[in-house]
Amino acid sequence: MADYIYTLEIRLTPDQQRGVTLVQDAARAASMNVYLTGGAVRDIISGFTIRDLDFTVQGNPLKLHKELEKAGARVQNSDDDLKLLYLTLPGNVRAEIAMARTERFEKTGKPPIIAPGTILEDLRRRDFTVNAMALSLNPGSRGLLMDPFNGAADIEAKLVRILHNYAFVEDPSRLIRATRFTARFHWPLEERTQLRYDSAKENNYIEYISDRAIGYEIEQLAYEEDPVHIVRTLEKEGWLKVLSPHWTTAKVDTAGLSQLMKTRQQMSEFGYNPDPAAAVLYFLTSRLTEKEISDLRKMIPRKDLVEGWRDLEDNAKDLAKRLSGKEAATPSRTWKLLSESSPEMILFLEVTARQQAVVQKIRNFFGKWRQLQQKLPLPEMAELHITPQLPQYPKIANDTFMLLLDGKLRSRTEILKFLKPLAPPPPPPPPPPPGRRGRAAKAAAASGDGSTSAPAQHNTGTKKKGKTAVAVAAAPPSPAPTKDHVKSISAKTRKPESPKKSSKFPAKKAAPKKHR
Repeated sequence: MADYIYTLEIRLTPDQQRGVTLVQDAARAASMNVYLTGGAVRDIISGFTIRDLDFTVQGNPLKLHKELEKAGARVQNSDDDLKLLYLTLPGNVRAEIAMARTERFEKTGKPPIIAPGTILEDLRRRDFTVNAMALSLNPGSRGLLMDPFNGAADIEAKLVRILHNYAFVEDPSRLIRATRFTARFHWPLEERTQLRYDSAKENNYIEYISDRAIGYEIEQLAYEEDPVHIVRTLEKEGWLKVLSPHWTTAKVDTAGLSQLMKTRQQMSEFGYNPDPAAAVLYFLTSRLTEKEISDLRKMIPRKDLVEGWRDLEDNAKDLAKRLSGKEAATPSRTWKLLSESSPEMILFLEVTARQQAVVQKIRNFFGKWRQLQQKLPLPEMAELHITPQLPQYPKIANDTFMLLLDGKLRSRTEILKFLKPLAPPPPPPPPPPPGRRGRAAKAAAASGDGSTSAPAQHNTGTKKKGKTAVAVAAAPPSPAPTKDHVKSISAKTRKPESPKKSSKFPAKKAAPKKHR
């Protein structure tokens, strides 16, 4: 269990992790068990790019609508029959929340009879073993993998296997999905699955596919890493005309699509992660008629994708016009304009723009201008103590960068002239060293007293007479006395003893005082 908790953490992007937490908290607040299911679990285990998040709750997810919107999610659409929510989570993360359900097909071509079910019953009604897995997001079992049909083994073996013999008969859209998976993963169909696939294709069960399933398959093409390869495979199997009768690879702008995916890769190297889905659909259908494109848009369940696809050309023309006008007259203004534009629009305009000046500005934005930005902080900023620790550093760095873009800071003199008024005051001088304590301080004080009194006696030039008179010589100033030095000073100031008289001459007795 712990292994999948760790895998969950390292395989999801930070935005996807926050999205999982958001849905998990909303489901817990409504007392619903929630699981990560389907393609998300398959891609986590297999190592492929996790394109979107699929959640399953034991309950009605439509009741979470308001709570999810309060938490920052955008509900793009809902399906009352399947009890399904299409979401865009913060960070532009696509997600779906579905009710755990059972499906019972009474006749081919008719929609199934749906009823609420457990998570294991929900896994049992799915299409392929690699999609019939779930990771628990509930307290006490978080990270627990439920894999009742051994889908992890099929991922290891790189096989696409149906769950039961009537999978293609019950839902013919699985024929298109199986083709997409084999083309995307380069995995073959398992032997029994291949036989069932060929039988369903021969009996033309695809004619019973629903418009909802067609819309879902069209949308999935927008999220493919190599959509040209997928479309060619679908055309080879005869499924592309099922999605649209007049759709062929000849009506796909393959050159524009290849350039789009190449430019997207280059933008990701600079830290931009545009969602190319709307632009992919634009190039896939570039040579279809307006009516054919309109019919495709009506079947796609995600309204934000449809709106982005429809408004793509108009928004690109508006951005190109702004880049050609006064709003982008200088490099600094162009940088500001492109920084505020959506990455998806920059991506599309880079591929489709016809004005050379517009294309060059976009290339400069990702090229030499970004290299110039990487030179910050300048050496002169460090000299003047303008460091990232300063609260006003971001503004100073941005103003400096804008002037560098416009060529107004060409020399060191110009740079210093601009930066000096913005530099912080110099740091205060260091504090003085601490004073001495203990015996050393007392000895220093005693030495100071001796050095001031001795010269004063020397200057008077007077000597005291009498038996107790002692001539004190002036001592030159000296450094802090040591222990031996203190002893020598005390010895010099001690009163000398009078010499003892010889015993040959007895001492005279003092004459007695006469009393008057």
